[in-house]
Amino acid sequence: MKIEAQEQKLRTGADLFIESLVEQDVDTVFGYPGGAVLPIYDALHRAEAPFQHILCRHEQGLIHAAEGYARVTGKPGVVIATSGPGATNLVTGITDAMMDSLPVVVFTGQVSTAVIGSDAFQEADVIGVTTPITKHNYQVTDLKELPRIINAAFHIATTGRPGPVVVDIPKNIAQEISGETFSSDFHLPGYQPTYRPNPLQIRRLADALASAKRPVLLAGAGIHFAGADRELLEFAEKHSLPVTTTLLGIGSFPGGHKQALGMAGMHGSYAANMAIYEADLLINIGARFDDRLTGALQHFAPEAKVAHVDIDPAEIGKNVDTDIPVVGDAKEALQGLLETHIEKTDCTEWYRRVMDNKDSSPFWFERSDELISPQWLIEELHRETDGQAIITTDVGQHQMWAAQFYQFNEPHKWVTSGGLGTMGFGLPAAIGAQLGRPRETVVSIVGDGGFQMTMQELAVIKQHRLPIKVIIVNNEALGMVRQWQEKFYEERYSSSLMTENPDFVKLAEGFGIRGIRVSNETEVPAVMKEVFSYDGPVLVDARVQKLDKVFPMVAPGKGNHEMLGVRRCSE
Repeated sequence: MKIEAQEQKLRTGADLFIESLVEQDVDTVFGYPGGAVLPIYDALHRAEAPFQHILCRHEQGLIHAAEGYARVTGKPGVVIATSGPGATNLVTGITDAMMDSLPVVVFTGQVSTAVIGSDAFQEADVIGVTTPITKHNYQVTDLKELPRIINAAFHIATTGRPGPVVVDIPKNIAQEISGETFSSDFHLPGYQPTYRPNPLQIRRLADALASAKRPVLLAGAGIHFAGADRELLEFAEKHSLPVTTTLLGIGSFPGGHKQALGMAGMHGSYAANMAIYEADLLINIGARFDDRLTGALQHFAPEAKVAHVDIDPAEIGKNVDTDIPVVGDAKEALQGLLETHIEKTDCTEWYRRVMDNKDSSPFWFERSDELISPQWLIEELHRETDGQAIITTDVGQHQMWAAQFYQFNEPHKWVTSGGLGTMGFGLPAAIGAQLGRPRETVVSIVGDGGFQMTMQELAVIKQHRLPIKVIIVNNEALGMVRQWQEKFYEERYSSSLMTENPDFVKLAEGFGIRGIRVSNETEVPAVMKEVFSYDGPVLVDARVQKLDKVFPMVAPGKGNHEMLGVRRCSE
């Protein structure tokens, strides 16, 4: 059959699939073969590798690697997985991409159309499962629709508010042979994202800024997706605006800038949270007002007129009442504001008050005489990398310490799971980030708990000789769970202590990766120099203080002005 198809210049659906990816300029695919996608993998072999294929060791590794790739490149991450368990193993990562607005295109195999709905071997209702967690999804039921659907999937994933799109391909569609040429043109009349904001709304926002006495600018991940970091900087400097960011907005405004207040929210800075609490105008550009940012809504920016710029109209007014809605691209909105004449009210006294809070109540920690202070470890990492590394993290205490103590002055260097809070994200995301930006230094900061969820991906790091540096912030616990149990559950540490961890150094060596253990602060500077002078992957098992907590912290049900663990410099 193959020989006949070649002689007649016929192509299978799998061939059309590969051709469609090439037309989309795909250079990297994260995939795992299985029965339903064997025709695709055979076509990939026959096509002589038109793009790089990365075989992760678990489908969760595939999707998180694709997320890391998308986050640092702005290009869509592409995933191939087989039917049934292959597809369902992607669900966490697809949801993560949806929550964090990451452009990912996922191709899942499916049983043949003749047996769909019969509970065939490795059948799962991928469309039903992924409908709530995708921007859109498709199941291909006719070969002639395959190029059109793939083209539309990439368009939907990467335009407007980015997000994941799933394309489910039955095995018989991938095997079907045809000599026809099918159009890839698509028409989506119901999908027309608004990029250019309404000029009247820009004027309203400008007028509000002109009369505001206590304005604050909040930058979210939408700044990254729009490539609007330069416009944000220019706008903030032009009007001397204090700037705070969300967790995913870190790096959209230089962390070392004199107007930067740091991250806001549950573990945000005192200056950022108090500025929002006391503001009379809050300008939100590209953030979705999630609960970890706002705290108790009745206490969030209670005196402020709220302006919200977002490309997704569904986000405006969803959680926080909005006085000035601006639907559009962040870059377009900022350009419009920069072109608008604004005679601002004198806000000198407000600016001084905000900056006094920044100077008097910074993030703090206490040094250790025994094990390593985790916050200090992050500062040492920042010093050794000169703040230039791409940092990926898992979720938990180490994530918050990295957000607080590794200062990001450029966009696209902070890769973390925000909305879903996915453990196991950090290591595979580092793989995607390193493949996406091979000349950059990539560091994966992970906890001992989250690392063990996807640690098998060390095999990929070794196989592809990726010079990723893995720093395990090892406190022998699910640190954030333990912290909540200490503060809110009377120190009942139910299943949160991990005293039987494996030997992470031997584990790394078992994968053929250099492993180093460090448990004393005096050893850290030399270890850091060794790690970053080594031309290859390294895993560091850093033994840190077991009971350290992330401060400041906003307790559940409290407002962001009611932070725990704030210290004045004089204390």
